Amino acid sequence: MLDVRRLRLLRELARRGTIAAVAEALAFSPSAVSQQLGVLEREAGLPLLERTGRRVRLTPAGEDLVRHAEAVLERLERAEADLAEARTGLAGALRIGSFPTATRAIVPAALITLARRHPRLEPMVCETDPAAVAHALRAGDLDVALVHEYDFVPAPREPGLTTEPLYGEAMYLAAPAAPAGTPEEAGRDQGAVLRTHAEAPWITATPGTLCHAMTVRACQAAGFTPRVRHQVDEFATVLALVAAGQGVAVVPQLGITGADRAVGLTRLLMERRTQLAFRSGAGAHPAVAAFGAALRAAVPAELGSGTDLGEQSRSVTSVLDRKETGSFETAYALSVDDQN
Repeated sequence: MLDVRRLRLLRELARRGTIAAVAEALAFSPSAVSQQLGVLEREAGLPLLERTGRRVRLTPAGEDLVRHAEAVLERLERAEADLAEARTGLAGALRIGSFPTATRAIVPAALITLARRHPRLEPMVCETDPAAVAHALRAGDLDVALVHEYDFVPAPREPGLTTEPLYGEAMYLAAPAAPAGTPEEAGRDQGAVLRTHAEAPWITATPGTLCHAMTVRACQAAGFTPRVRHQVDEFATVLALVAAGQGVAVVPQLGITGADRAVGLTRLLMERRTQLAFRSGAGAHPAVAAFGAALRAAVPAELGSGTDLGEQSRSVTSVLDRKETGSFETAYALSVDDQN
């Protein structure tokens, strides 16, 4: 009989590529991971791995077993969900991953609702960059998480995970000294708005984040590469730097709250979409479903549903298709490489 814990190790190896990376992610020693995978090979009765330098590659039999492992782990998640539903009342820890703007603007109201409806449930929020969520969910460090994507940086499909749309946000160009910090609808196309600031210093998030990739990619689609002066992840700080005349930035709708009157905000056509992510099969778990319902109730009315980009957003993504020869899924990696 194949051991589920060893199947999980094999799946992680397929995702991460090295035994050392699997060991680090799951808090094992490399030797323990190697040993368990060796036992799995003996259980399977044929080779599952072959070494290529420092990396380990799955054999065809190993790749086939990973596909079965995905299905097995999903069924186990569904079984746990069914058992949880059969119990009376929700109780215990619910580990939630969230990014800063959602943690500030959406999550607190959802937690109030959750506490009122399920007082024995213990939600535990951990700020997690969306790029790290997939590994944290698969490793069992998180039960559910909020993730986001941008028009120019779509989220890749993650095996073993399921996402549901929550809301969409408008994006704004933040620049010094426009009228009284009041958002303005863009009267020109997005590329023209961005090109107005092609020679200005730019403020982006740190390299390796989706927010950084979004700004760089949007500027590249407008015909230039931004000259980055500051790299800051927290949008309130970004706006403070803009107000100080230190550069311009692209900021999502939830990030412009409390903008200084010295900051001018111009509405762009692109948007950011936030989704709820969880392990495939766990969507029916009562705690995950309850948190999802509480989140949707907490979304401000001015935010979109996130389910439909609309004509404007589709026109934005078509710009990238026309201007770039690479696939849309590689946008994140390409834009990060351009800045490193």
